[in-house]
Amino acid sequence: MSTVLEFSDVDVLRGRKYLLKNINWSVQESDRWVVVGPNGAGKTTLLQLAAARMHPTKGQVDILDETMGKVDVFELRPRIGLSSAALNTLIPEFEKVINVVVTASYGVTGRWREEYDKMDLRRAYELLDEWGMGALMNRKYATLSEGERKRAQIARALMTDPELLLLDEPGAGLDLAGREDLVKKLSELAADEYAPTTIVVTHHLEEIPPGFTHALLIKEAEIVAAGPIKETLTEDNLSETFSRDLKVTEASGRYTAIAR
Repeated sequence: MSTVLEFSDVDVLRGRKYLLKNINWSVQESDRWVVVGPNGAGKTTLLQLAAARMHPTKGQVDILDETMGKVDVFELRPRIGLSSAALNTLIPEFEKVINVVVTASYGVTGRWREEYDKMDLRRAYELLDEWGMGALMNRKYATLSEGERKRAQIARALMTDPELLLLDEPGAGLDLAGREDLVKKLSELAADEYAPTTIVVTHHLEEIPPGFTHALLIKEAEIVAAGPIKETLTEDNLSETFSRDLKVTEASGRYTAIAR
């Protein structure tokens, strides 16, 4: 089993503020990770490092056998699929949905003069269809619901057949039905042995898909706990992470938490 992602004594500083502090984290090829923590804990910064979109202030980040600072990130990034709120703001509102997905082949977010062959377009359509968006391929991105945008972004993240898939709060802004549809699809993806190593960031336990294998809990830029999901998502660990006395329940791989 190969190591896909390795953080060694990683700090990220902005001025005097730590965005991440003393992070040590190892992700293996077959792992399915969820990163959980309150707003401002450092989750998105963690994912930006994993996506080769940021360099650490201190320490070493190895991604897919390459070391940040010693590799051309523009060659590394196509091997990583990313869906995030930041990406959402870069997609032109009047871009067709099929183009939102296929442009990932060139690492751009708006189609201009670049050419795509039939295989690229076919793969983009197949991914959209797989995520329930095939009928909307010619719709403009601005006309999609929040849930439809999330599914289009995930299809885009999978376009280059990445080795590492990073999803930053994919359930944010979804209603109950949209969230449950997304959790079901991510659970199916987690069960696929040919799917990329996947990391999902969230601050809601209800959004954790069944089948995910590991969890990392983060608070105030530091790791509280990390490891196999059932050993990590405990009442003690989650109460410390969210600074609340929490009652945690698990049923069929779905987690919930309420304050005592």
